[in-house]
Parts: sequence; C-alpha cells; structure tokens
Amino acid sequence: MGDRGARQRGSVLMLVPAGVLVLFVLGALAVDVAIAFLARRELSSTAAALANDAATMALAEDRFYAENAAGAVEVDEGQAADVVREALAARAPSGVSDLRWSVRSADDQVCVTLTARVDYLFSRAVPGAADSATVSGRAVATAVKGGSPVRRSGVDC
Repeated sequence: MGDRGARQRGSVLMLVPAGVLVLFVLGALAVDVAIAFLARRELSSTAAALANDAATMALAEDRFYAENAAGAVEVDEGQAADVVREALAARAPSGVSDLRWSVRSADDQVCVTLTARVDYLFSRAVPGAADSATVSGRAVATAVKGGSPVRRSGVDC
C-alpha cells in the first residue's frame, strides 16, 4: 500500500454515515410529499362523489315540474349544500383536518370545492420546516335529463 492508500484509510467511515443520513432525509421528504399528494387525491375523489350526489339529489323540482319550463333540469344551490353537508357528515375524508367546503351551482351544473390541512409526518422534526400543508380538491358534475346531450353552462368554481 502506497502513501496515497494510507492517506485515504478511514475516510469511508465518515462518508457512509453522511450518505445514510442524506438517504433518510430524502426518504422522509418523499413520505411527506406522498402524504400531501394522497390527501389531495382523496379530496378530489370526495369532491367528485359529492358533486355527483348533489347533481342527482338537488334538482329544483319546482322548475322541473313547472308548466312553462316543464322538464327543465336545474340544480338548487341550497339543496346541493344540504346534500354535501349530510354526505360529509356521513363520510368525511380521512387523514385531513380543518376541512372546509363550498358549493356553487349554475343551471344544471354543481361545483364542489374541498380544502383541508394535512399534517406532515417527518417535517415536524426539522426546525423551521412547515409541519402541514393545505390541499384542495374540486369537481364539477352536470345533471342530465334522460341521458340527452348536455348544454354546458360553465359553473364558476
């Protein structure tokens, strides 16, 4: 072993722990990002289910059965909000907190927006790092009469 080998002896003992530490930090970061991503996916899925429920169950019956607008498909925003409130009470998304929701409707469309806070698992251990993130999900559903082509009114979410 030459002079060069003697100088490098023991350097791997310092590099391996540093490399393992970097791997743990990157793994923890990946877990926290995955938690936020999954929460956003769950909110989007829940918003889609709520929008479909609201478009189905919140039809304005007075407009549908009115003589001058018989068969008009229109979503009642108040009824849609009641449907969303009851559905969220029955099946709130898991793993999130501070859940807020809003419902907007225009003609035959209803838009449901969910916003919540998700707590990170590992970032709380890092001083100065964010310990939570705000995620949201949004979906629009259209009430269709008898499967006929839909007129897009473009609800503003």
